[in-house]
Amino acid sequence: MFLEELLQSPDFGVAVGNLARPFRERWGLPEVHQLGLVVPDVENAADALVKRGIGPFFVALGAPRLWRERGRERQVRGKMALARYRGVELELLEPLEGSDFYTGSVDPEGRPVLHHLGFRVADVDGWADRLARAGYPLWVRGRLGLGPLRTDFAYMDIVEDAGVVVEFIRWRIFGVRFVPPGPVLKAVGGLERGLGVRVRA
Repeated sequence: MFLEELLQSPDFGVAVGNLARPFRERWGLPEVHQLGLVVPDVENAADALVKRGIGPFFVALGAPRLWRERGRERQVRGKMALARYRGVELELLEPLEGSDFYTGSVDPEGRPVLHHLGFRVADVDGWADRLARAGYPLWVRGRLGLGPLRTDFAYMDIVEDAGVVVEFIRWRIFGVRFVPPGPVLKAVGGLERGLGVRVRA
């Protein structure tokens, strides 16, 4: 599915709420927090969306502190961008150096492709274990860090049942659970654009 299909829906929130609904209801998942969108170039995709009134995007590049894919730790690098749109976090992701995890979702025409649905949870490993015991493999367990900010995440392979990947996410700052507010992402993204710099992890 392309982001464009959701943007053209009469009600964006309803369209997002309908994504993988049977699976989400069966497992009692919380509301969709994030749309993970794969793009060939984060900067170009973010610029195109800003022209449509979405963003500006906070852009970061670098390497996660942990990337364990199918049980094997890998050294990967990548670029991502975050913005809020109508209550939903949009995450733009380029294919990684060191893994082809996102590569298969790249659209040759450059359109943002829905790769995963992200859910904020208090216990990333607890949710991952719960699904893994039911036969949905843990695809990636990872951790990001930027100063006092920490993000733990787990990607679960539910593609066969739901058509997308599920991601469990927990943000913390100084050890306290935290969700980056949309206005903060917008302000930092605007500052980055104005200064012509990007955050490096």
